[in-house]
Amino acid sequence: MKPRRSNLSVPGHVKKMHAKAADSDADVVMLDLEDSVPLDQKERAREEVIRTLHESDWSRKTVTVRINALDTPFGYRDLLEVAESAGAVIDAIVIPKVNSASHIHFADHLLNGIEMNRNLGRTIRLEASVETAEGLLNAARIAAASPRILTLVFGIADYSASVGARLVSLSGHGENEEDLYPGHRWHYPLSRMVMAAKAHGAMAIDAPYGNFKDAEGLRRAAVMACALGCNGKWAIHPAQIEIINDVFTPATEEIALAQKILAVSEEAVASGKGAVAVEGRMVDQATVRMARQLCLQAEYLGLIQGGGNGSC
Repeated sequence: MKPRRSNLSVPGHVKKMHAKAADSDADVVMLDLEDSVPLDQKERAREEVIRTLHESDWSRKTVTVRINALDTPFGYRDLLEVAESAGAVIDAIVIPKVNSASHIHFADHLLNGIEMNRNLGRTIRLEASVETAEGLLNAARIAAASPRILTLVFGIADYSASVGARLVSLSGHGENEEDLYPGHRWHYPLSRMVMAAKAHGAMAIDAPYGNFKDAEGLRRAAVMACALGCNGKWAIHPAQIEIINDVFTPATEEIALAQKILAVSEEAVASGKGAVAVEGRMVDQATVRMARQLCLQAEYLGLIQGGGNGSC
């Protein structure tokens, strides 16, 4: 899978931001029709996004569209019109506030019909935002609801409201947490979502960090998300992209260790040995798989040369 280190959210109704996002260093550009768009601009935003998808060059980017929630008057029209008009351009549609597998089933069936009708010859993937207590409870069912599911995304602000958590910042997006709670306040819900995603072959993406001027806080939040198994993090401002990319890019030392693990593992297989030791520590097949995944990402990012199979 392509890296999804940084996922830049761009308001759908602000046309001038679209081209800048396409030229940015973000791995993913998400054209947003939901929270960043005022109610009276919803239809215009949809038209602007469809126009942008056809007019801009997205060849170097993964491009997605976040529609409105399916329990609103806008969500079904977003899904229908974006998929019909730009299904050949987009990589995925992001569905917010997914509370149950039924949301994914609905989108899956509708997209099946659109792809057949338009002769797309490709599959439009889905990204499901887990933003409520109900959504987290059903995260595993959501991840398993369709082969289209590409990622699960943690929605921290709406999840906080859903469980009645204390508000400690203006944005409600992760900053100032240490003032209220010793440790990572969202460790459990984020870990549970990551587990559900990875158990079904999907990626996991962390919520954005609200204070885009707080580089240290952003890095701290990204490091924790990466440590828990997230593949990337949303960004709400271009200034956040560099830090997020840096945190979710394999370090030189990590790549070297992964290469060593794979080399020793391959040597052991060739010689018929069972257990493998690297630097005085036993290494099992789970560690070998982790090393291979890291090498695949490093290859895609051009950090090392390889055959495209993570062999380093």
